[in-house]
Amino acid sequence: MRPLSEKIGNIAPSATLSIATQAKAMQAKGIDVISLSIGEPDFDTPKHITEAAITALRDGKTHYAPGRGIPELLSAISEKVTRENNIPCDPNQVIVTCGAKSAIHESCEAVLTAGDEAIILDPSWVSYEPCVQIAGGKPVHVPLSGANFQPDDKLAEAINKKTRMIIINSPSNPSGSVLEKESLKMIADLCIDHDLIALSDEIYEKLIYGKIHHSLGAFPDMADRTITINGFSKAYAMTGWRLGYAVAPEPILKLMDTFQQHTTSQATTFAMYGAVAALNGSQDCVTEMRDEFERRKNKVISGLSKIGLQTSPPDGAFYAFINVQGDDMKVTSEWLEKGRVAVTPGFAFNSPGWVRMSYAASQEQLDEAIERISLLYT
Repeated sequence: MRPLSEKIGNIAPSATLSIATQAKAMQAKGIDVISLSIGEPDFDTPKHITEAAITALRDGKTHYAPGRGIPELLSAISEKVTRENNIPCDPNQVIVTCGAKSAIHESCEAVLTAGDEAIILDPSWVSYEPCVQIAGGKPVHVPLSGANFQPDDKLAEAINKKTRMIIINSPSNPSGSVLEKESLKMIADLCIDHDLIALSDEIYEKLIYGKIHHSLGAFPDMADRTITINGFSKAYAMTGWRLGYAVAPEPILKLMDTFQQHTTSQATTFAMYGAVAALNGSQDCVTEMRDEFERRKNKVISGLSKIGLQTSPPDGAFYAFINVQGDDMKVTSEWLEKGRVAVTPGFAFNSPGWVRMSYAASQEQLDEAIERISLLYT
């Protein structure tokens, strides 16, 4: 056989999915493993959303839809973004994708030319780097600073003539940190001064505890150079629906649309009617899930602290980012093999010495996981 794709062959598999697969394989053998390695709400999708999709199925909404999304959903998203995120937006600036990950990939393909550099702020989600690489760009990692992971002068120092994009994620996966308004202004100023595109991943915006979410695209002069990524998986417990979206300047959106036409074509038609119900229906379900996540967060952070394990400030998302002050791969293996608790090593997020634990699990599972980990430290 002739050599296969070097481009894809050089990209590492997703560490979060690999560890989740390993945990499931152990569970299939009858081993009692508590898997806290993947970012998936354990709640069922709210009923009014599933009912809307079921109704759409029964009404024959099973055919091709417009590539960027059904008009009802494009309008609902543009209204939401304008109202909640303070980003001027009309339906022509929206594209619905097969998950937020697809929106990020399409954004990189639309913006980056071979050799362009994209700055990624660490700790960072595992798929930003591969999306940049697949698009032909060069990822440049810049570490965030301080206990709550904010940018400093290192960000400006990393910008050069090849820099084309800055990728941010607030609230952050894996750290749970929320970028302060002053930090976002710094990023906005750098983008304007150096004529850069910003990709702002805001998928966890509804899951914030004691902080305020600010959208980068709402800052002065940033709407025309910001791609805002969001979706339905985290806030509405719709991970398996594979529905994300991007709001972008029309020239960028046009290229994203072209790329999508030749890859996934569109998001699933009947699923999009569920997304309309998610945005236009009662948001009580979002509040209830967020409040439960906060209760779990408090339980987990308190339990880890009693063991002597410190975490970054958990201001958003549903992860405890734990500073193990050592070999994160060794710690992760020990927790899995001896404690039967699956978490993700920090190297996957360009942050060795840390591990990420998801608290998107029942309080009973979390109690048991903390107990198992505590036994490893006694």
